[in-house]
Amino acid sequence: MPDKKSGKPTAPFEVPAVDRSATTRRPNAPRMTGASVHVSLAGEIGLRIVRGDYPPGTILPNEAKWSEVFDVSRSAVREAIKMLMAKGLLSSRPKIGSWVEPKERWNLLDRDVLGWYAASPDRESFLRAVQELRHMIEPEATALAAERRTEEQMNAISQALHDMDQATSLQQRTESDARFHIAILRATGNDLLVPLGALIESALNHLFAHVTREEDNLRYALKLHENIEKSIRLQRPNMARNAVRKVLANTDQIIARWSR
Repeated sequence: MPDKKSGKPTAPFEVPAVDRSATTRRPNAPRMTGASVHVSLAGEIGLRIVRGDYPPGTILPNEAKWSEVFDVSRSAVREAIKMLMAKGLLSSRPKIGSWVEPKERWNLLDRDVLGWYAASPDRESFLRAVQELRHMIEPEATALAAERRTEEQMNAISQALHDMDQATSLQQRTESDARFHIAILRATGNDLLVPLGALIESALNHLFAHVTREEDNLRYALKLHENIEKSIRLQRPNMARNAVRKVLANTDQIIARWSR
């Protein structure tokens, strides 16, 4: 991080001590091979950063160390670091190396970062953060969808609901559930919500997987989604807004029970 007066690189923040386990390869980590080695390596390092192995300000091991730990080329390490820099997790300077940026600079809506959060020990906080985001966005987005949806968009929403009902596995039901909510965001006709829907899809998948396992009465959850679909189909914004709030309230209760 450059000094404001001299412009020369200086050590970022303080350099916290790093747990030795954070610089060792996990026993069950798969061997990184093929053209996407740097992607796998970025995932491994990114997960360690998000779960707190490397606090903000920590200077990471150098290329040689990562290359040794994971038995990969230095070029793969460089590409992995570039990926993490693009996601806002890292910065790098010559003669200093790469360090972890403050959390507020991370791209928390990046698919990979969301996935690392979902896999971190602080899963409950992740679920609650996703719920807060949904409470802020989905009621009004669903009301907009009820007003603006096209027949094609309505068909996509209805098909996702049908697939939820016909799902024969947890994975199928979770994927259909996420697709249902993403289809509603697309039906708003708001160009800013459409990419947001794609970004939060990963978070919704992780949330719904947890909720589905905890929900004893799947038919009740499906009924709540049927009410949303019906209100959008009939183009009743207020009914749509209230219907999605019931789904969110139901999810809140499930998370609360899980966290006790």
